Amino acid sequence: MGGLDATMAAALGRPIGLWQRGEAPSADVAVSSRVRLARNLADLPFPPKMQPADVESLLVRIERAVREVPSELGTFTFARLGDLTPLDRQVLFEKHLISPQHAQQGRGAVLLRGDEQLSAMVVEEDHLRLQALFPGLQLRAAWETASRLDDALERSVDWAFSEDVGFLSTCPTNVGTAMRASVMLHLPALCWAGRIGPLVAGLGKVGVVARGLYGEGSAAAGNLFQVSNQTSLGQSEPELVEHLEAVAREIVSRERSAREALVAERGEAVEDRVWRAYGLLSSARLLTSGEALQLLSDLRLGSDLHILPPLSADRWAELLVLTRSGFLQRQDGEAPPGRRDARRAEMVRHRLAAALTPSRSGAEAGLGTVASDADQKEDGPGA
Repeated sequence: MGGLDATMAAALGRPIGLWQRGEAPSADVAVSSRVRLARNLADLPFPPKMQPADVESLLVRIERAVREVPSELGTFTFARLGDLTPLDRQVLFEKHLISPQHAQQGRGAVLLRGDEQLSAMVVEEDHLRLQALFPGLQLRAAWETASRLDDALERSVDWAFSEDVGFLSTCPTNVGTAMRASVMLHLPALCWAGRIGPLVAGLGKVGVVARGLYGEGSAAAGNLFQVSNQTSLGQSEPELVEHLEAVAREIVSRERSAREALVAERGEAVEDRVWRAYGLLSSARLLTSGEALQLLSDLRLGSDLHILPPLSADRWAELLVLTRSGFLQRQDGEAPPGRRDARRAEMVRHRLAAALTPSRSGAEAGLGTVASDADQKEDGPGA
């Protein structure tokens, strides 16, 4: 395997990308916004029909096109999956930079900007899946950023496009804009109140679908849900983005209302659950990844409700990735699950000691108020 360049080595060594630093709109509920654009070259077979020579031709051409991207879009690294270890690929998956399918196959490549805000999977379900990530609820910014990279690459390659239906893709549901916009939402109060089931079921009626932490095929864990557009045909990209953002804002509003109801109706139970989570995370000697994820969800809720001192969104996001098995193994080397559980617990204890210093006076002051949009900084980082 080839050596890693500085950009890829840095991405694999840190839990979150530089794009996740700082404040963002609606960050008390909206963890991140993502826009993916599926693209295929017009003169090559789609991935299911590609032969090794086709794959090599695609990789060479995309790498060449990346070198022609204007400098104002940043500097990118192009890494072949065959040059990354299975553990490297798992870390990229845990950071939402590649899909589980892409991590497993090993025949494609990943394109990555230094801040990790812009990336692409090469030879996944489609030839190219461009991705832009923003913190909080910033779908339009994510779409505009992804579109700029799309336009830059199109100067060097010809995309498969039909005047009748739009961009062509391997999966018929992606034909048209070939865009998948999504928002990662933290919905602990709606889950606690038993209202998440009806909410998720109702999203299909407005052309939206909710999936788990890692998208299609993944389970909902840690009260985290990925909400995205269901189809990409029949509407323009701006229309799809505007519609999904409106749906996401409604869900954010419902979660905030559910938090207010919990405070009013079950305040003591909420405090008990939050302090139990803090107690376990700050004292446990063994933590599984699933247990850590749920406890970190309760911890974040306690911080948002001012039961605990403030825990910034980026510090919380760091803890989510730091407790994942792949990242933990890459930092500490291969270890049996029991040892990983001990290392996970140790790491969380140390991180929490630095991030939070709860006092009983804070608890005795009672529950705080639920954040509103007016409380959130509405200008996230630029592209």
